[in-house]
Order: sequence, then structure tokens, then C-alpha cells
Amino acid sequence: MSRRGGFPGGMPGNMNNLMKQAQRMQRQMEESQKELAEKEFSATAGGGAVEITVSGSREITKVHIDPDAVDPDDVEMLEDMIVAAANEAMKKVDEETQKTMGSLTGGLGGGLPF
Repeated sequence: MSRRGGFPGGMPGNMNNLMKQAQRMQRQMEESQKELAEKEFSATAGGGAVEITVSGSREITKVHIDPDAVDPDDVEMLEDMIVAAANEAMKKVDEETQKTMGSLTGGLGGGLPF
């Protein structure tokens, strides 16, 4: 009686290929994460009165505030613009991360029966 599949006696050729593909995908993901961390994402609020720049690793690297936006009688407005610009910049990082990683995984893990 012949044996099929090869699992008890060793790894079948298909399993070897699968492992190689997984290792290649891991290397690609690491490279993409490194490239993403080096990118910068900027967003503005208040018609450009506030600009925040964030790295791909989600660190604020730059804050620019137009001097005309500084009103000592309305500090709350300036604070709101800073928060809005920072949140928008972080959203851009998240979108780029999802796009980059999604293209690498090609939807892996979706719809699996377990």
C-alpha cells in the first residue's frame, strides 16, 4: 500500500515551498515596515494655521504653528487645531500601514474555517 501526503515520514515538497514563501513574506514585511517608519506624514488644521508631521513609526517629528494662530484670548482653539492635525496625521500613517501590509498579505487569514 502506498503512502500519500508524506506527513509521517517527513515534510512534503508543498510544505517546504509554503515555509519558504512564509519566510519570504516575513522578510518583505520587515522591509516594508522599515520603509514605512522612514516616511513622514503631514496634516494641517485651521486652514494651515497648524501643521503636524508624524513619522511612519507614529512619532510626532515636527509642529508648525502660524504666529497669527496664537491668540492668548483663545488658547482652546489653538489646542483643538493641534489635536485635529495630529489625529489626521496619525490617520494617514494608519492608512498607509494598512495599504502596505494588505498588499503583502493579500488578505491572508480571511475566511479561514478555524
